[in-house]
Amino acid sequence: MRIKSGVTTRHHKKKLFRLAKGNYSDKRTKWRQVKQQTAKSMAHMYVGRKDRKGDFRSLWIERINAACRQADTTYSRFMAGLKKAGVMLNRKMLSEIALRDENSFRKLLEIARAA
Repeated sequence: MRIKSGVTTRHHKKKLFRLAKGNYSDKRTKWRQVKQQTAKSMAHMYVGRKDRKGDFRSLWIERINAACRQADTTYSRFMAGLKKAGVMLNRKMLSEIALRDENSFRKLLEIARAA
């Protein structure tokens, strides 16, 4: 007597059908379309997770630049000054400081200008 793979196949398919839930038309009901769509969706998810990191970096840079320009300097001069002064703060923290603590950011600007 041979062993058929009904249970295993059903579990495998069920998993993909669950992932395809919410897609349009046949992309959530027909096996071949479900397979193709979930593969494509997962590829886009992977790329999106990488893109998000760059998006946040851009946001931080914009915030720092806006705060710098209010103090009559540019982002690039500010960052170059910090690097020369040996201040090792990342862009995320700098943007938070610029957003929430204006006095500390002014002190950082002075350090950058001095260097």
